[in-house]
Amino acid sequence: MDTDADLFPADSPLAAKVLASPNHGERVGVVAPDILLLHYTGMESTAQAVEWLRSPERAVSSHYVVEEDGTILQLVPEARRAWHAGASFWDGERDINSRSIGIEIANPGHDFGYPDFPARQIEAVAALSKDIVTRWRIPAERVLAHSDVAPGRKQDPGEKFPWEVLHRHGVGHLVPEAPVTDGRYFMRGEHGQPIEALQAMLAMYGYGVPITGTFCAETEAVVTAFQRHFRRARVDGIADVSTLTTLYELIAARPDPSQRGETEVA
Repeated sequence: MDTDADLFPADSPLAAKVLASPNHGERVGVVAPDILLLHYTGMESTAQAVEWLRSPERAVSSHYVVEEDGTILQLVPEARRAWHAGASFWDGERDINSRSIGIEIANPGHDFGYPDFPARQIEAVAALSKDIVTRWRIPAERVLAHSDVAPGRKQDPGEKFPWEVLHRHGVGHLVPEAPVTDGRYFMRGEHGQPIEALQAMLAMYGYGVPITGTFCAETEAVVTAFQRHFRRARVDGIADVSTLTTLYELIAARPDPSQRGETEVA
């Protein structure tokens, strides 16, 4: 597939090879990406996933693929808008592709057994992520999972992804998970002010959730996505004390948004 015209210089010194994908365009409405979005490939083989991400007929792509052995491939220049987020939402924005750099982590995902991520692969993801967020000055709280921005559609990179390893490298926003205990919980079908408060807290952090006071299917999907990223001990879509406490502490520990760099086009 590659010709000399297809190739471009790798943006990261960690990239072992450029395998150019034709599936990209101009970023819209931003001068620089301000989200790092992590995925898993969700296909039976890495080769199949890379072929898919480079196929003009599929019209999907990501900036990077990290293979199981830690090899990093770059498919799209970071300055370009890759097509990896799909229909998505975060913190008032819907064109997440324009705002993000996407990393696909080779893993067959939930549909194909969902194996553990190898340690050398995670170390490579952490190093690449650190390089990207440093160069682009991406805020810690905008290092996100695909499931965070598309909770009704996506599960990746899933509850087995060790976000704490990235956090040790200075990447991402994380607090210790509150222990799972017995106590009051909220689940689908319940109504009232506590549900409205839960929805408001999730929306405050950036999730797309209706603030209605009714624990609907959409709210359940968002709670599940939150758990996959921040409270992985039990992923069940039920807002128990552990989930609520972890969410509260995450919001309390979030850096001041006024310190973010400006990314909007004036």
